[in-house]
Amino acid sequence: MYVIDGHCDALLKMVENPAIDFFDPHASALDVSYAKMAQGGVKLQFFAIYLPERITQPQFDHYLEYINIFYQKVMCDPRMRQVKNRADLEAVLTGNQTGAMLTLEGADALQGNPLYLRTLYHLGVRMIGTTWNYGNWAADGVLEPRQGGFTRRGKTFIKDCNDLGMLLDASHLSEAAFWDLAAASAKPFVATHSNARAVCGHPRNLNNGQIREIVRQDGRIGVTFVPWFVQQGCQASIDGVLQHVEHICSLGGGGQLVFGSDFDGIDQWIPGLEHAGKIPCLTEALLRRFPEELVKGFMYRNWFTFLHRHLPIH
Repeated sequence: MYVIDGHCDALLKMVENPAIDFFDPHASALDVSYAKMAQGGVKLQFFAIYLPERITQPQFDHYLEYINIFYQKVMCDPRMRQVKNRADLEAVLTGNQTGAMLTLEGADALQGNPLYLRTLYHLGVRMIGTTWNYGNWAADGVLEPRQGGFTRRGKTFIKDCNDLGMLLDASHLSEAAFWDLAAASAKPFVATHSNARAVCGHPRNLNNGQIREIVRQDGRIGVTFVPWFVQQGCQASIDGVLQHVEHICSLGGGGQLVFGSDFDGIDQWIPGLEHAGKIPCLTEALLRRFPEELVKGFMYRNWFTFLHRHLPIH
């Protein structure tokens, strides 16, 4: 069964260690490599540009470094196709190529400059998470002590993204910022890698009201494999992931549920979900509990329909 994965940090690893070869079948340093994607049936992978906390003064050039690595290391092989529009998406899902889509996690270095935003779009970035865990010029993240929402410039940024066709990701936003985004965005948004707080009480997870809002607007909720977002106080398991799936479905989210692994952004793994090649273990567990057509939605169709609706035609 095909898979679309809404979040990974493989670019960070390749920026930090340029010797890593994405196409090396023995690339043990990566959770997401070409061979592991093929093994796991991953047909489209979102690749995040994420600047680690040690970069205390993020600059636009930092984003360009990641984009350069993406083109040099991932898009250097004809087996890959970058997904920037509906035509690319359809070609990947019906052909032999594997898809890659650029995303941005943390808009800090954009500094509210619409020229920077448009430049990222022209370079192929198609989704932005406005913050990581802390605050920036646009909004507060989920661990920012003041727990504010979007700033005035941040709300202008939402409109600029809507006008440009840049998708928006709420995964790291504070709750106030989440609701500001829900009120200000003219288009549905996603949470690419967030679980259900009712199942696991980590603040990065979504509460029932947030889940219902994303369902209401037909956005997408990416259940993630980060162990401490799955289960607290015990060893996370595939069964724990299924508990989040069941809870989101109980709130009406079966058609909005997708997956966002956060592979290569974690240093602990759920047994049986250690890398992209192991995703069929999750698929098999889902098929034991849910109808096949619903599972196909979770694994790829729900992402496909959202992207097909909101990406540009060409």
